[in-house]
Amino acid sequence: MSGYIIGVTGGVASGKSTVTRRFEVLGVAVADADLAAREAVAAGSDGLAEVVRVFGREVLADDGNLDRAAMRRRVFADAAARAELESIIHPRVRTRLHALCAAAGGPYAIAAIPLLAEGGGRAAYPWLARILVVDVPEAVQRERLMRRDGVDAALAGSMIAAQATRAQRLAVADDVIVNDGPLDALDAHVRALDGRYRALAVADDGGTRD
Repeated sequence: MSGYIIGVTGGVASGKSTVTRRFEVLGVAVADADLAAREAVAAGSDGLAEVVRVFGREVLADDGNLDRAAMRRRVFADAAARAELESIIHPRVRTRLHALCAAAGGPYAIAAIPLLAEGGGRAAYPWLARILVVDVPEAVQRERLMRRDGVDAALAGSMIAAQATRAQRLAVADDVIVNDGPLDALDAHVRALDGRYRALAVADDGGTRD
């Protein structure tokens, strides 16, 4: 059982997944908020039933799953609708992440939460012992997005602007990895933090912030 839980977050194209994969190589369990969000509205779930009750059956695909493209269109330009959808999904995601991390073996576990700052930060996740932000300059984000997703600079800028600002993410950070260098430097950062987290978890005797 892992009572000591680290939240990992960062902006789009910051390298969050690259960082969490390196923790996994070191034997650390990682629970992914994106996967938990999909589970929250899987076919037959109470989450999907609630989405249908609020938004209507037109958000369902023919196979009974959530039509994600239709749902995105529904909430993209409607802040109230987006907030209502998040009020259905986010509590379920938080509950699922906490359960997965608490059930994991090892001295500590990681909850990978891309929208941690946008979703309420530490107030929404009081069970996080520490928050690690994977940080990159906005120019690096933009270049990575253009190369990774094949988008132009304007669209890359819009994708970045749709998230919390770099300053807002850093404001919730206990620890920061600046991921704008070579991979061997990233490996060294992760190993150093892993050693620190293991020591903190032992010192904390498996507790978390309540």
